Amino acid sequence: MDMESFMEQARVLQDRVSAAQDLLDKTTVRGISENGACIVTMTGKYDLKDFKISEDLVAAGTDAVSEAVSAAFRDAKAKADATIDKIMGDATAGMPMPE
Repeated sequence: MDMESFMEQARVLQDRVSAAQDLLDKTTVRGISENGACIVTMTGKYDLKDFKISEDLVAAGTDAVSEAVSAAFRDAKAKADATIDKIMGDATAGMPMPE
């Protein structure tokens, strides 16, 4: 592979990754605690967009709130991770790697 071809492929890859990052910023995922008492919404870049806790959960006390928030966050993060893998995988698909 000549240097000019390599540089062009690098520019194409950079454009694809940049577009993928923009898409991740606009994509939202929702994490829900096991009983649905807490819902966390974040972008594909892990930015928190919304957070809801049911009144019943608040009444259950701080330990219950803590557990539900953690569960909802873990669920949202797992969904964001899967989304990142998919979008970034699509962006880099078919790009030859240098030898």
